[in-house]
Amino acid sequence: MKLARFGIPGSEKPALIDTQGRFRDLSGHLADITAESLSDSQLEKIAAIDIDQLPLVDDRVRIGPPVADVRRIICIGLNYKDHAAETHLALPTEPLVFLKGCHPSGPNDNIYLPAGSKKADWEVELAVVIGKRGLYIPEEDSLSYVAGYCAFNDFSEREYQMERGGQWTKGKSFPGFAPMGPWLVTRDEVPFPGDLRLWLEVDGHRYQDGTTKNLIFSVPTIIAYVSRFFELEPGDVIATGTPAGVGLGHKPNPVFLKPGNVIELAVENLGVQRQLILAWDH
Repeated sequence: MKLARFGIPGSEKPALIDTQGRFRDLSGHLADITAESLSDSQLEKIAAIDIDQLPLVDDRVRIGPPVADVRRIICIGLNYKDHAAETHLALPTEPLVFLKGCHPSGPNDNIYLPAGSKKADWEVELAVVIGKRGLYIPEEDSLSYVAGYCAFNDFSEREYQMERGGQWTKGKSFPGFAPMGPWLVTRDEVPFPGDLRLWLEVDGHRYQDGTTKNLIFSVPTIIAYVSRFFELEPGDVIATGTPAGVGLGHKPNPVFLKPGNVIELAVENLGVQRQLILAWDH
């Protein structure tokens, strides 16, 4: 099952995606897709709805992030061997955990660069959305805590991240730096999260083309590990890391984003995102 949200920011409505990829308005049955919607029992109720009886949504409508009330975005850094190598950083011996301090944005929303931005960069990632509360989750049971998966762009300003006191969160948290979606795909449709292709292009040039087979720490390992330090809650998002091909690692010279660039990215079976890069004008 594919869950989505559509409409203007702050007033999105819930949707199901039918077998032809069309949005079907779910608002007659559900007020919104929230953390409370992500339990197994609630997802079963949604799955029982006759999707063919739901109204079609205009395909020109804005797509929002697929979950309304994400409380935390927990990120795993340097979780692909090839990405660690391109950044000239040692492989982590434990998952490297940091937080993004912004809210998820729509998968096709414009991304505004911070004023004076010099080193804006991209990171296509598989994101895990938690469906039930858990602390000290056993690794062998960890996937049962997953509501679903989605594509994610862990957008970054590398100067802020790496040259302004070593605080990764400050380089990851500008408004709009967390495009998520277009859909939340429930875990029953993603039986092997460790075997998904993911790619990213800028202005039609493919920079990232990887697979979650190359994760250093697997999805079950990440969930179990993070739950030792956080009590995971429904609606929490875990971004699992990015493969090689980020702008910072481009050889012989890094490539950073400028106004007018267009990013397209996808994770296998989880949909495509497209973002136009603009200068901060607020």
